[in-house]
Amino acid sequence: MTLPVYVAAALAEIAGCFSVWAWWRQGASALWLLPGLGSLVLFAWLLSLSSADVAGRAYAAYGGVYIVASLAWLWAVEHRLPDRWDLLGAALCLAGAGIILLAPRGG
Repeated sequence: MTLPVYVAAALAEIAGCFSVWAWWRQGASALWLLPGLGSLVLFAWLLSLSSADVAGRAYAAYGGVYIVASLAWLWAVEHRLPDRWDLLGAALCLAGAGIILLAPRGG
């Protein structure tokens, strides 16, 4: 269940941050900030549902998923194709996130 939670959290975080970007950098109405705030609250709640044993580990592992989701946003919403360096970096980060989240740990 952790991966779907992380994906949903990433989409909520990106949407919330994009609302500020659209208002601040692209001249969109300040009304964009209202759903953006709701989206960021949803992001925080979703991230708290992670199955990780401690918050810091959940956040670290989430980072790799966030990077991949950000590149998907780049492609789907901003209509820019990620280049090979984007994809290589995302793959490395996702591998690192997997190690952080799934590594066997002794108690």
